[in-house]
Amino acid sequence: MSGLPIATGGLRHLALRVRDVAAAKAFYCECFGMHIVWEPDADSVYLSSGTDNLALHKAAEGRAPAAEQALDHLGFLVATPAAVYAAAEALRARGVPIVHEARAHRDGSHSCYIADPDGNAVQILYEPNISTSPAMAHHGGTEARRKQSE
Repeated sequence: MSGLPIATGGLRHLALRVRDVAAAKAFYCECFGMHIVWEPDADSVYLSSGTDNLALHKAAEGRAPAAEQALDHLGFLVATPAAVYAAAEALRARGVPIVHEARAHRDGSHSCYIADPDGNAVQILYEPNISTSPAMAHHGGTEARRKQSE
C-alpha cells in the first residue's frame, strides 16, 4: 500500500520572499484583510485570513525575491463574480497595479491579477467549483470577519 494520495485539508500555506517585510505585511493586511498570526522578528511575519497562512520572509540582501522563487502567481478566492470586479476597482483606487483586468473565463470563473509590492502576481478569483463550496460559505473569509467586528 503506497499511502497515496495523501489526505489533506487543501493548500493552506504559502511562503514568499520579499524585499520589505513591513511593506508586504501592510499590503496583504490592508488589501486582503489578513491578520498577523506571528511575527518572530523583523525578517519574518505569518499572516492568516482565518483559513490559510501566508509567510513573508525577507529576501537575501542584493537579491530580488523573484530570483529566489519560481512562483507564477498566488490567488485569493472571492464568493461571486461581482466581487472580482469590485476588488479590481477598489485596488485600482488604492493605486495597486492591475496586471490583468478583470474578465470572465470560458470555464465560468472570473479573475483579475494585481501586483504586490515585490511584483508577485496576485489573482483575485471567483471559481464556481470552489468559491461556492460549503467550506468557503462556512468560513466566510475575511469579509465575514470584518463585518462581525464592525
